[in-house]
Amino acid sequence: MTSSDRTGGADAAPEGVRLQKALAAAGVASRRVVENLIVEGRIEVNGRVVTELGTRIDPLADEVSVDGVAVQLDQDKRYFMLNKPRGVVSSMRDEQGRPDLRRFTDPLDVRVFNVGRLDGDTSGLLLLTNDGDLAHVLAHPSFGVEKTYIAKVTGRMTAQTLQQLKRGIELEDGPIRVDRAKILQPQPDAGHTMVEVTLHSGRNRIVRRMLDAVGHPVVELVRRQFGPLHLGTLRSGHVRELSKIELGQLLTIARAADAGRKGKR
Repeated sequence: MTSSDRTGGADAAPEGVRLQKALAAAGVASRRVVENLIVEGRIEVNGRVVTELGTRIDPLADEVSVDGVAVQLDQDKRYFMLNKPRGVVSSMRDEQGRPDLRRFTDPLDVRVFNVGRLDGDTSGLLLLTNDGDLAHVLAHPSFGVEKTYIAKVTGRMTAQTLQQLKRGIELEDGPIRVDRAKILQPQPDAGHTMVEVTLHSGRNRIVRRMLDAVGHPVVELVRRQFGPLHLGTLRSGHVRELSKIELGQLLTIARAADAGRKGKR
């Protein structure tokens, strides 16, 4: 229900913010362009297409999407991507005094926390945010966000081993299989192989344990992708804010997953 549905009648003071104003403030487009989007039926509020220019919403409660892509209207919510270096633990304060995430988050103008973890020996993409609702959905086991890793492993991996990973193997905490895997290249010294692995499990050190179980211990491991987010050319130890497109993609799949999870209750 939008805020325009919640008004108390003709004599009641209008509640909420006009939809075009909220979307313009969120950086979607100018008010005039947003008005055209509304008239064309390209905007949904809480899953319902709206075409009335007078529609009012609550930016902190209503969910809005444009052309099926979610929009974050709460400008206090922030989202960052970190290329975490090796040797840094995924914690805001490590009790053992090891290098932690504060060196990257302290310079930011907002307090954020990490979504999920990468072990100290693994580098790559880590999402940082102050959006607790989104973090909860992405971390929930039923969501199963896909993660893609590049691993340098010992030995020459074969196609047969890849098939074994795809079919599934048995670990001490239960069966597991990858969603996708491919050999990128054997290393010139013939002693290592570069392999790309995609899976949605969030179990502890799962990639390392799987590759070790098939006889190819990991030498180096980098997470290149988390859901729709790609590390790209972001340098190790650097942080950047998500683009509007990246954020829209992330919110869209998170909202869909949350809706699906609630529908199963």
